[in-house]
Amino acid sequence: MPVQRVKDYLASQGIAFDSIVHERTYTAQETAAVTHVKGRELAKAVVLNVDGECLIAVIPASRRLSLRKTKELLGANSLRLADESEFSRLFPGCELGAIPPLGSLFGVKMLVDKTLREDEEIAFAAGTHTEIVRVKLSDFENLESPEYGELISGE
Repeated sequence: MPVQRVKDYLASQGIAFDSIVHERTYTAQETAAVTHVKGRELAKAVVLNVDGECLIAVIPASRRLSLRKTKELLGANSLRLADESEFSRLFPGCELGAIPPLGSLFGVKMLVDKTLREDEEIAFAAGTHTEIVRVKLSDFENLESPEYGELISGE
């Protein structure tokens, strides 16, 4: 079960977290609404194919990823949304569209939008469309040592 794997991982790393079970949702914005988590605090993970390798781009639920900005930031030759067939094996048990932004757990490089640093907490899917976890941003940063950049489209 993906949720238990995420919870076990966080606990094994000494990360305190809150779990929020919710009705099934299919978009990050819906999840933010039903869990009463601000869209800017709910992180959504977008899997990209960057020069043939998968990478997790993490952005606020309330925003859209800019492929152009991300490609420029990475200095990539090619960048596109990854197909499920390319990444599903990297995230065993996770539902499509509910991948947790835990690159260290899955062995996948991660890039996080800098606006997610504006709040003291970050929430994200726990591998399913029916549960999220919320952690202190400082704990997330200590766990993931994320690289930050400007990844989102303008208003």
